[in-house]
Amino acid sequence: MARLLLLCASSGLLLAAVAAIPPPEEAARMARYVLHSCDWGALATLSAQEGLRGRPFANIFSLSDGPPGPCGGSGVPYLYLTDMEISVQDLEVNSNASLTVSLAQTPYCRKHRYDPQNPLCAHIIFVGSIVKVNDSEADLAKKALFTRHPEMESWPKDHNWFFAKFNITNIWVLDYFGGLKIVTPEEYYSVKP
Repeated sequence: MARLLLLCASSGLLLAAVAAIPPPEEAARMARYVLHSCDWGALATLSAQEGLRGRPFANIFSLSDGPPGPCGGSGVPYLYLTDMEISVQDLEVNSNASLTVSLAQTPYCRKHRYDPQNPLCAHIIFVGSIVKVNDSEADLAKKALFTRHPEMESWPKDHNWFFAKFNITNIWVLDYFGGLKIVTPEEYYSVKP
């Protein structure tokens, strides 16, 4: 097993250097590709905070769908959260949220001189809810997050961190001119990034 993981990791580094993004006609694959390429996203909640109650509130969160490389992506956005965080307090009142990830955070768009708002600098909008992972999924979430964000392991224990996932119900892909493409969760989970 360790040998297989090492092979995946090393081949992942090589493939990542030469891999091309999926073509626009493969929207589900593009969604998986973009999520797996990103280390963070903008999570929007409905605020439960005094003075903002009921208004949209976006915040940046580190995320991961698995270790880097082509062998690691599950498609599930995992997060490491604490109840002390303002957006998590919003989620305790209403767990519905949207999550946006974009290739603008990768070298791809800079290399091609695409502005982050250019549709060719693909971005994906997920809609769904945030749920704590159960015990059987916690190890998978921990590995996914801590391989990409090793600093997380040293975050203060008294903050009561927990692993959560974005439970996807709707997916919109903007990766080309002509408007958004709708991808179902079934289509999304059935393809490889």
